[in-house]
Amino acid sequence: MSSPCEGPDCEQALENLYLFIDQEIDTASCAEIQTHIDECTTCLSEYDLERVVKSLVSRSCSETAPVPLREKVLLSIRTVQVQITEHRPV
Repeated sequence: MSSPCEGPDCEQALENLYLFIDQEIDTASCAEIQTHIDECTTCLSEYDLERVVKSLVSRSCSETAPVPLREKVLLSIRTVQVQITEHRPV
């Protein structure tokens, strides 16, 4: 296993990390990044952190806001829209 993250392999792996996690990268590049992550503990830690964050965001986005909160947010949006419309030059 490698020590601190440095060099072109780490830079390449980290630049393409989101594409790799989302499986939006070609198979050859995906294999290279996977091999690098398997050998570099620093990049592996970064990969694990990003996967956890993505999972939390994904799970949070599927939840529905309670009705009172939703109504309050919609009222705030409408209020701002009215204020913008009233202050817009004609």
